[in-house]
Amino acid sequence: MVSIEEVTVDVETIEGAIDFAAIFGYERPVEMEIGCGKGTFLLRQARGHPERNYFGIEWANEFFRYSADRMARWGVTNVRMARTDARHLMIHRVPVGSLSALHVYHPDPWPKKRHHKRRLFTPEFVEAAIRALRSGARWAIQTDHAEYFEVIRGLTAGRQELEPVAFDDAEYGAEGERTETNFEVKYVREGRPIHRLAFRRR
Repeated sequence: MVSIEEVTVDVETIEGAIDFAAIFGYERPVEMEIGCGKGTFLLRQARGHPERNYFGIEWANEFFRYSADRMARWGVTNVRMARTDARHLMIHRVPVGSLSALHVYHPDPWPKKRHHKRRLFTPEFVEAAIRALRSGARWAIQTDHAEYFEVIRGLTAGRQELEPVAFDDAEYGAEGERTETNFEVKYVREGRPIHRLAFRRR
């Protein structure tokens, strides 16, 4: 049995850079999901790959509590979750070369122009994410928002550190280009087009 307290991490109580080995209690490859929602993708990957550690970030408190409870009920020991600002965490707290994969599925597009400054994807975030990825790490991005997708593509295009690869990769939870997150299932059902990118860190 796993408790919610074992699953959740208060990163504000940790000084300096995040030490993933200390958080999990052992050294393993770490995959991060930003915006894990109800935890569908995170749970499936954690159960399918017990040899990896998964660090989930969710800002919405309702989803964060739901997802953490879900991990505890399933008894997964290789998941930790934090309720925090993902952009700030990535830029200031995630160590260089510490991630073997980064999953960002359906980040809030903040569609109103006056809210664009709240978006996850900024030049500083992309720079920090690239820095956090170890050599050979995978970065997968998915959104239903066409304008935001163009922004994301513009920020990642031409980066020499990023080699474009196929999004479809069952090893990292994308089979037939479907990740089956709650948002993806909902948007596909509604007939919305889904836009996807995937990279390998050179």
